[in-house]
Amino acid sequence: MNRKPVIGLALGSGSARGWAHIGVIHALEELGIRPRIVCGTSIGALVGAAYASGNLERLETWVSGLRIKDVVSYFDLTLNGGMIKGERLMDFFRRHLQDRAIASLTQTYAAVATDLATGRETWLREGSLLDAVRASIALPGLFTPALHNGRWLVDGGLVNPVPVSLARALGAEVVIAADLNTNLVGRHLRPRARPPAGNRPAEDSLAAALMQRLQAGLEGLPLPWRETEEAPPSLFDTLATSINIMQVQISRSRLAGEPPDILVTPRLAHLGLLEFHRAREAIAEGRRAVQAVQPLLRELELLA
Repeated sequence: MNRKPVIGLALGSGSARGWAHIGVIHALEELGIRPRIVCGTSIGALVGAAYASGNLERLETWVSGLRIKDVVSYFDLTLNGGMIKGERLMDFFRRHLQDRAIASLTQTYAAVATDLATGRETWLREGSLLDAVRASIALPGLFTPALHNGRWLVDGGLVNPVPVSLARALGAEVVIAADLNTNLVGRHLRPRARPPAGNRPAEDSLAAALMQRLQAGLEGLPLPWRETEEAPPSLFDTLATSINIMQVQISRSRLAGEPPDILVTPRLAHLGLLEFHRAREAIAEGRRAVQAVQPLLRELELLA
């Protein structure tokens, strides 16, 4: 009998689009494919951690019930290193997803982060699972950097948005990668007309203004800042589009030099940066994307 190859799963960055990874994992398991190695960047690190620790179903139940106001409630605004401290969100994960030592997991797991001081790619392969996730999701400008073993770390998507290289380094013979950065550039940048004066937000404090901006980004509402007929892009449109440009370009470069054996590409460019409340459609698209590559999985004799 032929030995089954060691399968590695590389889950890419993509903010709210990352819930598609849940659908990808479910669809692969339904086809009899259970990777022995799980690597993730940013939101991919979070979903991969839930999977490797046996908490994927709990994560799916939670994200499927999220509403806009729930998403906002998990964001603790700050002006120190980013807009969101992330403590409230990580406290939730520690209560509901159970932190564990990475070494204790039955699947090999690692997350990608970026060393803020050197710009180097950092592979997090030991210690606290949720501490690794917190470092990997620290998107610059949005989440504050994470202090990890004396180093300030930020989102791994800056250097390796789809961690194929990490999966191979950990021993994967066949790598299935999920890239969430397909067809993104410009999709969130829409012209905005100046709204009536009566609809302008009251800004009694900078913290209140930041909250209003956050809510506007989540709900797709315009934010007027200049007395012009055509308002500039909102804070979150500008941030989302800039991040998309960066990650698309880096992803293309890394995947060209380090191609996976199977590339799964959920089509979710219509989802906004922080639209975490749209999990159901992201999960469904993850499933669909796996079905699209099923002939390749069969060709590689990966199906049960």
